[in-house]
Amino acid sequence: MKAADIVRFATGAATGYPLRTALLILAMSIGVAAVVTLTALGDGARRYVINEFSALGSNLVVVLPGRSETRGFNPANAITGTPRDLTIDDAQSLGRLPAVRRVAPLIIGTSEISAGGKLREVMIAGTTSEYAEVRRLALAQGRFLPEEDWRRGSPYVVLGATVRNDLFGSEPAIGKLVRLGDRRFRVIGVINPVGTGLGMNSDEIVIVPVSLAQAMFNSNTLFRILIEARHRDAVEPAKAQVLKHLTERHEGEEDVTVITQDAVLATFDRLLGALTFGVAGIAAISLAVAGILVMNVMLVAVTQRTGEIGLLKALGATADTIRNAFLAEAVMLSLAGAVVGYGLGQLGSAIIRQLYPAFPAYPPAWAVIAGLATALVTGILFGVMPARRAARLDPVQALAKR
Repeated sequence: MKAADIVRFATGAATGYPLRTALLILAMSIGVAAVVTLTALGDGARRYVINEFSALGSNLVVVLPGRSETRGFNPANAITGTPRDLTIDDAQSLGRLPAVRRVAPLIIGTSEISAGGKLREVMIAGTTSEYAEVRRLALAQGRFLPEEDWRRGSPYVVLGATVRNDLFGSEPAIGKLVRLGDRRFRVIGVINPVGTGLGMNSDEIVIVPVSLAQAMFNSNTLFRILIEARHRDAVEPAKAQVLKHLTERHEGEEDVTVITQDAVLATFDRLLGALTFGVAGIAAISLAVAGILVMNVMLVAVTQRTGEIGLLKALGATADTIRNAFLAEAVMLSLAGAVVGYGLGQLGSAIIRQLYPAFPAYPPAWAVIAGLATALVTGILFGVMPARRAARLDPVQALAKR
């Protein structure tokens, strides 16, 4: 029997039992679809985090008050103890380091903002003119905070896009006065809509000079110090220089944590990469279940077609031919299930992207290849036993059962 004849025989056998064939294809497709969709979720989470950090700039170094007790960056250590506060003097002194290009102090708090009889609560970021460059912020209107003495800021405010719309609607906002707490500020700029980044929604924030924010919150401490290294290769030297400099300023005590964007990205990349492989492994279990179903159904098929097998052997078909015919049927069913599952997985990923446009839920190529290959290999492995059983049937006994 030629290869073409074997394929025709397997096709006819599969189409002869449409319900059985449909159930087999469905079982296999569910497994492949699960692999594709779940890995799209896992890899989408990894890409989302990377994109969020990339939005901060590629040469970012962050100083946190308090010392992390572990090497490297741990998300659980983002909030640390504070033996000694970070101050504006600390931040200004960092600007003189050789590997540092820009420094932006940051203090965070909440307050009420009002204008034209409208009132709402907002998050306030106190910083300096350098913040826009360090964070790569673009302005939709007006300008950012001016360059001036960090300790004597002018009463200017830059609004997030949502805050601006809530307060002024279709009216122009530049030049208008707003009240933050018990202080009046003049609007000089509006941030271009950017959405949420690292837990901070820039559309919902208002930015004021750092000295005025400290006065509003009655605090001389800083929440963070953001630093831009001079170039990509200067990130690690900047980190080392910053840590050494602040340790010397704090009387030899290493009481700050200095992290780089690459360290944060590497940590999250490892965590989310492991998560992606984990969910892929869980989804692959369903492929093993589908393979067992293939084996069981093919064993039933051998029993149902015993007479047909006997007739083929009586006409001269060899054991190898019978085995190849049944194995070809198992492979065809597995391949069809893999293709259908791939389509369903891509559809599921597309639905996720449609519902959450900011989430890049694209299945990685390795997951697609692994899912399709696993489905095919599973079908072959679990199809071997029924095929061998069919090949070993005695033709006389098989014909007797017709």
